[in-house]
Amino acid sequence: MQQGGGGGGSETEVTWEDQQNINKFGRLNNRFHELQDEIKIAKETNDNLEDASNELILTDEEVIRFQIGEVFAHVSKEEVESRIEQMNEVTSKNLEKLEAEKESVLAQMAELKKILYGKFKDSINLEEE
Repeated sequence: MQQGGGGGGSETEVTWEDQQNINKFGRLNNRFHELQDEIKIAKETNDNLEDASNELILTDEEVIRFQIGEVFAHVSKEEVESRIEQMNEVTSKNLEKLEAEKESVLAQMAELKKILYGKFKDSINLEEE
């Protein structure tokens, strides 16, 4: 299998290992985009929980309508505060985990870019459009 530069450029042999690196880069790039979406959702959830917590502080009511699944239940203010705090902790930990995975994926992609650009130079494009 030959990788050519189109019209008269130098040809570089694409080995099985090169193809594996290209495929791995593609999978990592897909995961990177998935992580970006998941991080965005987690941040929005964190913001919503923070807003709910702030609204709870401002309310005078002792019994709050709290959504559980698709149903609203009457729950004490202290219980709602506790649940929101727990939900916020879980979401924050998930966000940290996603951010760490994103950094790992970016590092792996950078390493593969070095390897692939080192061999193929301008014959390969690994950049986003």
